[in-house]
Amino acid sequence: MSLRILVLRYAAFAVLATLANLAAQRAVLTLGETPFHFALAVGVGTLVGLVIKYTLDKRWIFGDADTGLRQHGRKFTLYSVMGLVTTAIFWGSETAFWMIWRTDTMRELGAVIGLAIGYVVKYQLDRRFVFTGPVRGNAEA
Repeated sequence: MSLRILVLRYAAFAVLATLANLAAQRAVLTLGETPFHFALAVGVGTLVGLVIKYTLDKRWIFGDADTGLRQHGRKFTLYSVMGLVTTAIFWGSETAFWMIWRTDTMRELGAVIGLAIGYVVKYQLDRRFVFTGPVRGNAEA
């Protein structure tokens, strides 16, 4: 796959995971708008986005064909650990925007900005530490 296709796919998957994340957050926030509900929404949204992004990245970005619970468990654990740094970027940005402006629109803008920065960093971490085998049909980036 060309670098152009790789970037387009990765961006599309990031957008899809971001939309799923925000949709999950909105669903949780219908239950209330307390700090507890905010924290729960961010956590649930993060988990939803993580599972979607891992599934898509594994197959369509890194061409990883490994199967089985042990392989998935190992890689998903590494993928999640690599995501801790990028999740901190996302949570920090979203929380800062929410604390400053206290509006859903600005909270979501902060989330989008944080997720965009985080996904750029995450690709590099995943390529180096998670999906370390040969890239099947994909461009090195």
